[in-house]
Amino acid sequence: MGVMRKYSGLLLALIVALAVASGFFVYPKSEWSNKWQPWRLGLDLAGGAHLVYRVDLSKVNPSDQQSVLDGLRDVIERRVNLFGVSEPQVYVAKSGENSELVVELAGVTSVDQAIKNIGETPILDFREVEEGPSSTINYVYTNLTGQYMTGAQLTYNQTTGAPEVAISFNEEGGKIFEKITEANIGKPLAIFLDNGLVSAPTVQNKISGGSAVINGVSLAEAKDMIQRFNAGALPAPISLVDQMSISPSLGTDSLKSAVWAGFLGTLLVMLFMVGYYRKLGIFASLALVIYILLTLGVFKIFAITMTLAGVAGFILTIGMAVDANILIFERVREELKKGLSRAAAMHEGFKRAWPSIRDSNTSTFITAAILYFFTTSFVKGFALNLALGVAISLFSAITTTRLLLEVFMKDKKAQ
Repeated sequence: MGVMRKYSGLLLALIVALAVASGFFVYPKSEWSNKWQPWRLGLDLAGGAHLVYRVDLSKVNPSDQQSVLDGLRDVIERRVNLFGVSEPQVYVAKSGENSELVVELAGVTSVDQAIKNIGETPILDFREVEEGPSSTINYVYTNLTGQYMTGAQLTYNQTTGAPEVAISFNEEGGKIFEKITEANIGKPLAIFLDNGLVSAPTVQNKISGGSAVINGVSLAEAKDMIQRFNAGALPAPISLVDQMSISPSLGTDSLKSAVWAGFLGTLLVMLFMVGYYRKLGIFASLALVIYILLTLGVFKIFAITMTLAGVAGFILTIGMAVDANILIFERVREELKKGLSRAAAMHEGFKRAWPSIRDSNTSTFITAAILYFFTTSFVKGFALNLALGVAISLFSAITTTRLLLEVFMKDKKAQ
């Protein structure tokens, strides 16, 4: 701690400078900051389209259902990215015994256009590869499509242990596949999903029996291929069951209300701290302002999508940010009553308050982690902002507040 006290003025100056820079960076009307890193707003703030697709898994083996859902989600994400939507949210949700794909497209004004671009069930097909003039590659369609496949699975080579992708066909598909491989020995056979190339393995020999393996891939590549194969091969049609358009003006009004609520809440917290703790409360309020600026800077620099739930989580952390200061100040008061000097009282106050601060914030982190990993994206935004806010509030209370006290109360009695 001696080193920290020796350079407390310099450290505090660096933190204040960082907070000021963060303030310019997060200001929504700052042209230079928005060009470099604009705020990312969620569907409920920016407006857009909310679509729900039901996935029919009745004809899919239970062991393959998760792979199919993951593959369909991947396909939808790729389609939406081609549509030009910034950071779409596509996730799997459960509604009773039904499985659904939820698509949130922030900033999209035409729901009909979004539905048209997303389309329906993915299409998987196999194409022969032929070299054209000037070494150009031509893909020739075959009559082998995903409707003849019965699935794809991850396997491992019995000799080398390397991951492989095992694909299988029904009886009719196996016969078609046999003829295609016989005609393309030594050539690549391209596999497309939604007209996007998934893989182009080289045919080693004629393949009979309706099954084959694709080798020479990493484990991550194999898992990705399996998801995409199953999405286009297994009988899991998707159908649009719900759609909703959210007006950008509604999102703007909600954001303004949330900002005002945060401003008034912060002001009330600061007034309480100053009124109850006097000079110590002033330092706590300054630390709170620095905390808010630094936290918003972290949210923006890491391009965290801000939703109403996320804003609510951040506002909640503003009130929680002074909890640690209250514990510290009460401990400092107790030590001063014992007759300790200001420096000794501060040292003991921070030291004795730390276990309580650590335990309370640890429980909050655990709660945020549970909410983040076991809920939908709406609650995830709240949980993520809550966790980040609490982490930065710990730094604010333990470091910023302490530096303020050490710099500005060197030769004065604490109030």
